Amino acid sequence: MNKIALVTGGSRGLGKNTVLALAKQGVDVIFTYNSKQDEAEAVVAEVQALGVQAATLQLDVGNSKNFAAFADQLGALLSSKWQRDSFDFLINNAGIGIHASFAETTEEQFDLLMNIHLKGTFFLTQKLLPLIKDGGRIVNISTGLARFCYPGYAAYAAMKGGIEVLSRYMAKELGARGIAVNVVAPGAIETDFGGGRVRDNNELNQQVAAMTALGRVGVPDDIGPMIASLLSESNRWINAQRIEVSGGMML
Repeated sequence: MNKIALVTGGSRGLGKNTVLALAKQGVDVIFTYNSKQDEAEAVVAEVQALGVQAATLQLDVGNSKNFAAFADQLGALLSSKWQRDSFDFLINNAGIGIHASFAETTEEQFDLLMNIHLKGTFFLTQKLLPLIKDGGRIVNISTGLARFCYPGYAAYAAMKGGIEVLSRYMAKELGARGIAVNVVAPGAIETDFGGGRVRDNNELNQQVAAMTALGRVGVPDDIGPMIASLLSESNRWINAQRIEVSGGMML
């Protein structure tokens, strides 16, 4: 029987890359999308072409009022498609980037980032606990910006710093169920995240490459397979850790 993973924000970017990497490891995947159902259905087709099962569900991770209904919907899907009442891996990936200096960040921007990145991860995971299999795994996504500082990301990085502390508490409190919880913290990656600044701004891209030990900016294939490998049985004893995947950025 294949393992089942739930990836939030899996229709694009690092989430999509993670979905496909898990599928290549023989993991069935359920993933969420926010608004673009056609993109999500295309990813489902890609996953199925790899020989595993896939499904997608709509979810706005910034609206915690929807989480109870989502958990019911997920439970029904697990029962109907997989004849199971639980899944194995939760990857809290969904997120947005807002670039604004500390002095210019608005309360609305702060609240949006908090609701999606910190509150969303906290309460969605809480609501899904009855569906996560004992002995399962949780991966929360942080950022290299929680270790080093790059002007314009104070609010975003603060939320991810909160995720790193939260993850240790989750590992401690869920350990009795055999659930391991870890953080993956990507460095700068060439995706459409944050409006595609790292990918599309050549000057910024070169700046990042120059401050990275391996001499280039990251790409999605640097991240998804790493997350998939973290969830393999050979890494079962890794718990409560922050693993930065940045090529050695700002050492």
